Amino acid sequence: MDDEEFQRRVDAGEFVEWAWVSKHRYGTLRSEVDKCLARNASVVLEIDVQGALNVRNIYPDAVLIFIEPPSFEELERRLRARGTEDDEAIRVRLETARHEMELAGEYDVRIVNDDIDRATRELLETLHRYES
Repeated sequence: MDDEEFQRRVDAGEFVEWAWVSKHRYGTLRSEVDKCLARNASVVLEIDVQGALNVRNIYPDAVLIFIEPPSFEELERRLRARGTEDDEAIRVRLETARHEMELAGEYDVRIVNDDIDRATRELLETLHRYES
């Protein structure tokens, strides 16, 4: 949708969550989530902490899963190893990550991504545990 339509929907409270990402707005429409829930289907959203906390306000039974790096230093190492962003972009991402990691305690489940196989297993086990 264009910016005008997006803003109209934001103003009307039609989004469960939305955010600016790289000069673009992305969001999750409440109507789409409600359609899935009406079918008794689970909804998985990959969103930032602010969005997740907004989801919790609208859907108090939502299960929030925080996937975190083993350490802040490891996160920085991983970002730099990618070689896809300049120093300023990495600085901003690390600043955001530091703030988000401070809010991880608000989540129901925390998974440390130090071993991809174990973290994946733990995520799948968590999803199965909370299935309706």
